[in-house]
Amino acid sequence: MYLTLADSVSQVALGPSWLDPMQLLSGSGPFGGFVLPAMLVIVFIESGLLFPLLPGDSLLFTGGLLANQPDPFAPLWLVLILCPIAAILGDQVGYWLGHKFHPKLVNRPDGRIFKQEYLKQTEDFFDKYGPITIILCRFVPIVRTYAPLVAGMAGMKYRTFLIYNIIGGILWGSGVVALGALLGQFDFVRNNIEAIFLIIVFISVVPGLVGFARKLASKTPATTTDPEPAAEKVERPAQ
Repeated sequence: MYLTLADSVSQVALGPSWLDPMQLLSGSGPFGGFVLPAMLVIVFIESGLLFPLLPGDSLLFTGGLLANQPDPFAPLWLVLILCPIAAILGDQVGYWLGHKFHPKLVNRPDGRIFKQEYLKQTEDFFDKYGPITIILCRFVPIVRTYAPLVAGMAGMKYRTFLIYNIIGGILWGSGVVALGALLGQFDFVRNNIEAIFLIIVFISVVPGLVGFARKLASKTPATTTDPEPAAEKVERPAQ
């Protein structure tokens, strides 16, 4: 009786099980069946459909962490295989869009998602690192979305792009998932999963907040003093 009462008090203190993300996103949870398809769709879109504001890194990390738990939403090996495939296919679409619609994209005005600033940022990245950008950009938010587009616009040989695309897709898609799975084995991570989820979400949002703050700062007019009145006062002859 004492143990039952203690367990009840502990459950009340920690909250009901339906608030536990591990339970919600587990294989037997109500949302477990949607986790892997959602991961694949988001990775595909962020990799090549000009929608750079999705949490790719944190999503892969969290997916690997959840897939290595006792009741996973999908086998870890399956996540390690499918996520790189989604990333590679997404970049293929981005390359095709850049190759097919180069003039229209160069002259396209800024919208809510597409920004010429992002395009220029990725072009500078290419100028600095060359074709290996296709690999490096996987780990750089926003740039990873526009890199295949710029590769197609710049006329990079398809065979070269495909090789770098496959390498980058595997390193990013499988590597970040494996990192999440590895860290998920530690008791500290499992016991503080809610706090870690919040930290991951916060880290995902920070780049967007920083970019938004910079835009606000650039639009704020600088306050300057006009020296002309002072000069007139100095040159005015004494009465």
